[in-house]
Amino acid sequence: MSEPQKPIILEEQGAIAIIRLNRPDVLNALDVPMAEAFLAAIQSIVDRPEFRAIVIRGEGRAFCAGGDVASFQRAAGHVAEHVDRIIRPFHEAIEIMAALPQPSIALLHGAVAGAGLSLALACDFAIAAENARFTLAYSRIGASPDGSSSWFLPRIVGLRKAKEIALLADPFDAAEAHRLGLVNRVVPVDAFEREGMALAARLAAGPTAAYGRIKALLHGSFDASLSDQLEAERQDFNDSASSGDFAEGVAAFVEKRAARFEGR
Repeated sequence: MSEPQKPIILEEQGAIAIIRLNRPDVLNALDVPMAEAFLAAIQSIVDRPEFRAIVIRGEGRAFCAGGDVASFQRAAGHVAEHVDRIIRPFHEAIEIMAALPQPSIALLHGAVAGAGLSLALACDFAIAAENARFTLAYSRIGASPDGSSSWFLPRIVGLRKAKEIALLADPFDAAEAHRLGLVNRVVPVDAFEREGMALAARLAAGPTAAYGRIKALLHGSFDASLSDQLEAERQDFNDSASSGDFAEGVAAFVEKRAARFEGR
């Protein structure tokens, strides 16, 4: 008997952690084992400071078509409990990932729907292939969003556009996703992985601890007063000034050379 297919594959490429969504036969639809395996992969990165960038991509024809709706139907009678077993580890993973200093990049192709779009929004960067197709999808099955999209989407596109995307759930293409600021770049299908890994390599060579402070400042800015934000900036800059990467960055600037950051 062949070994069961792993729903998540975690690979190492130098300082880059690559998380592959690996249910290609169902367009990487999220079910309980995949949600739990995704959480385990993210948790493993917490204790691996040698990883300095994270790439998330889907195997096969799509990034992620959302939740495994067929499994919802099979769970009739206890569907709420079944869905909760998917959402809890998925949400824990997203919360951990958002707080990590390592920048995360979503490589998007094919279907990017429902929980797949939520996951893409939670990543720090997103690069889309020209064939990527987006929809928030939840309202089409009479559900509300999960996976952080109700938090990230209005912050990226504004409240009124977020309501349109979430309530109508109309599909849109990669060019529109780029126009709305949902993705950073749109590239040809045969180039999107190469572009994504080049960005990951650039980030992996950067000041990882400083990246973490930058992410935290930006995420916290929406809920902070100007006074509180200024104080947070002061404290984080002081913390940065005590770091080895800061010393290296200053020396490289003065010496007019490229900095060699170690992520600390």
